[in-house]
Amino acid sequence: MSPSVRLQEMIRVIRGARTQGEERGVIQRECAAIRAQFRQADNGTRSHNLAKLLYVHMLGYPAHFGQMECVRLIASPRYNEKRVGYLGAMMLLDEKQDASLLITNSIKNDLSHSSQYVQSLALCTLGCMGSAEMCRDLAPEIDRLLRASNSYIKKKAALCAVHIVRKVPELGELFTPASRSLLSEKNHGVLHGAVVLITELCERNPETLEQFRKAVPELVQIMKGLVMSGYSPEHNVAGISDPFLQVRILRLLRILGRNNETASDAVNDLLAQVATNTDSSKTAGSAVLYETVLTVMDIKSESGLRVLAVNILGRFLLNNDRNIRYISMTSLQKIVQTDHNAVQRHRGTIVDCLKDQDASVKRRALELSLALVSAVNIRSLMKELLLFLSSCPPELRAHTTSGIFNAAERYAPSQRWHIDTILHVLTTAGGDVRDETVPNLIQLITTATELHCYTVHKLYRALIADISVQSLVQVACWCIGEYGDLLLRGECEETEPVQVAEDDVLDALETVLQSHMSSPATRGFALTATMKLSTRITHNVDRIRSIVSIYGSCIDVELQQRAVEYNALFKKYDHMRAAVLERMPVIDKSSPGHTNGESAGGSIKEMEPTKRTQEVVLPQEPANQVCDLLDLLGGSGEPPQPSPALSTTALGPVSSTAGGDLLDLLGGLDAPLDHVTRPGKTLGPNYRLFMTFVSHSYPPQSVQLQMKAPSGDVIPAHGLGQVTQTVLLNNPNKVSLKMRVRVCYTSQDFVCQDTVQIDSFPSPAW
Repeated sequence: MSPSVRLQEMIRVIRGARTQGEERGVIQRECAAIRAQFRQADNGTRSHNLAKLLYVHMLGYPAHFGQMECVRLIASPRYNEKRVGYLGAMMLLDEKQDASLLITNSIKNDLSHSSQYVQSLALCTLGCMGSAEMCRDLAPEIDRLLRASNSYIKKKAALCAVHIVRKVPELGELFTPASRSLLSEKNHGVLHGAVVLITELCERNPETLEQFRKAVPELVQIMKGLVMSGYSPEHNVAGISDPFLQVRILRLLRILGRNNETASDAVNDLLAQVATNTDSSKTAGSAVLYETVLTVMDIKSESGLRVLAVNILGRFLLNNDRNIRYISMTSLQKIVQTDHNAVQRHRGTIVDCLKDQDASVKRRALELSLALVSAVNIRSLMKELLLFLSSCPPELRAHTTSGIFNAAERYAPSQRWHIDTILHVLTTAGGDVRDETVPNLIQLITTATELHCYTVHKLYRALIADISVQSLVQVACWCIGEYGDLLLRGECEETEPVQVAEDDVLDALETVLQSHMSSPATRGFALTATMKLSTRITHNVDRIRSIVSIYGSCIDVELQQRAVEYNALFKKYDHMRAAVLERMPVIDKSSPGHTNGESAGGSIKEMEPTKRTQEVVLPQEPANQVCDLLDLLGGSGEPPQPSPALSTTALGPVSSTAGGDLLDLLGGLDAPLDHVTRPGKTLGPNYRLFMTFVSHSYPPQSVQLQMKAPSGDVIPAHGLGQVTQTVLLNNPNKVSLKMRVRVCYTSQDFVCQDTVQIDSFPSPAW
């Protein structure tokens, strides 16, 4: 390819390259030739070479060496060279390039040129890449051109003024008078530029916004002229007269009418006229109607007009274009809270969109359907949502289950319906539910006392059918453990009675314990349920004892701990087993003692973890005795899983002597090594709890623990004192230490307890 080939020939050769390497070779040779010609004197091919370089730049190859050539061509007196030079400046230069400052004077001269086309080139370039310094220098020239008699120049100057206002907002006041006068123009291009400029000015300056609110009647007249005008071939787009200008005017009217009753009243009639006279069968008409709907919803419009706007969005839902259906549901989602009844009329169409093949449309339909759920339609709409859940894509399952749970909790017509709905969701998509679903369902079941028999029968059948859904299995195990006597009795008015044998129930729980699909948390539920059944059945206690003893050497520390504790109940504390394993009391979320681990309203609440759904708690000792030590974990890097754990490790009686030992495992310890002071939680406006722990290290070959008596049993108000307790700890093997401690206290007639985990032992302790 010779160095002087024409642009078309260069494009043909580049496109004919068979490999990328061949293309790079062609471009490198041509760029070398262009560089050589740039260094020569004016030979009449400068614009030709720059045009070829711009094509190379469009392909993604470096072309920065042509920046100075752009500056030279802009200063040329010939129009064909100016045109290529300005095009090159817009493509190769930006406000960060120093070369852009060199063209400021050329642009200023060209803005005063006698040819409108040269002026247009300068205006387009300034509006495209003008820096803040250039805008400040040339703003008076742009204001002068806004008042020119040439409509072609005024249109370009208006768009250039928009760029200046965006770059230097304080220059907006300079263009305010001229922009107002442009609204009287008949040329649609000038009107479009003027409306865009006024919109930019109003969005950036509240004072300017107030000034242009006086122009609302003028804008209304322009818009009416567009809506009611006849066919105009120059401006007609699919039967709509200049839809681009209509959309811009509606957007400006929305800004002017927002939070202003006078401007809104002046616009109401126009919006109704646009909504009723615009054809929505074409995309152009749909665009105008959509902007009309947004304006209606954003200003202080009449209620009838808002209903009309919702109906327009309802018609959009029937459109074959998925983009239009998507934006319709997005808009309905924004207004469903304020115009709920109007949106409800289109519920059937919205639900049908759940069957759409497009994933984004399906997601929007789901969000809108969930927002439409109310106490009136909960049954019918929930059927549709449950049907959708059975076939919805995996990425929407978690969102669907969460929305169904929230709707059922708010609008459930009955507790039985609520329980059935949640169980249906667990059966269909149990692997996609939130973590708190299990404790929430257990809380619901405990409060529905008259449905205990019905629920345990239904969950037992679900457990027999499938043990792969962990959340469902956990709830089923919990219910069998709590209400196993009702299951074995076989008498249930709510469902068909089924006679279940003790061996059948234990077989089901043992299957869960032995299944490879069961998680450690699920096995914990099953083991606790098995233990609880020891007080609810009569003939298989020995089998339960055998099952529990097997897991005393389980590799899972949590499960092993429970099994050891349960074995201790069988052997050493059998006389207490019935009391310890009695049925859980009804959990009331609204009670002062139940806040799911958080203190609310300034009152002192019980601060039990949300997921601790089933506990075996030993009888409390008097307040003047030392506190219970709940757990001591050595060498385990994993925190205990939230599950129905037997929460007390100390099963023996607590010493009642002042300063007596609690769990004196292997003897007393001396000589303090380190202190750890851990500020407690603020328990109320007048109470603060501090706990102080002291650790020791001595030669014995296992961890030893000794807890001294607390320094008192009353904490003074207003932070005037504290209660401390010393914990003596011997850890010769330096294993990592974690401790769970339960603190029980009474304040303002509230009996409260808190369970905390301490894992901040100093490094000398381990």
